[in-house]
Amino acid sequence: MLYLWIKALHIFFVIAWMAGVFYLPRIFVNLAMETDRNASERLLLMARKLYRFSLWLSVFAVLFGAYLIYLAYGAHMPGWLHAKLALVVVLIGYHHMCGGILKRFERGDNKRSHKWFRVFNELPVFLMLGIVLLVVVKPF
Repeated sequence: MLYLWIKALHIFFVIAWMAGVFYLPRIFVNLAMETDRNASERLLLMARKLYRFSLWLSVFAVLFGAYLIYLAYGAHMPGWLHAKLALVVVLIGYHHMCGGILKRFERGDNKRSHKWFRVFNELPVFLMLGIVLLVVVKPF
């Protein structure tokens, strides 16, 4: 029964974290296009709050996920789980990269176009798809 509660909490925090990871780069698209200083400040405020909030969500997602692994597998993890964890590490890196991009926007130091951010915005979708496929299909 504990396993199911932990699993439910892990899924909840992953979904909430992904909402932030999917939306934050969309704010970057708008920031890269914005010319009005007041609008840029509002977007930066939104981006700051979303980044901080989603960072905490990621911590809980990872903690509950680690506990799930401990409960289900201990030290003997299957191959698909190793691949999933590798993609999760990339996703965590992506999220932290968003933090670095946010700092550049705050300094007024962004050199990238809104088109670049539109492509950048799609990367976590593919990471999430890979993670879900690995968890559901368990190909190896």
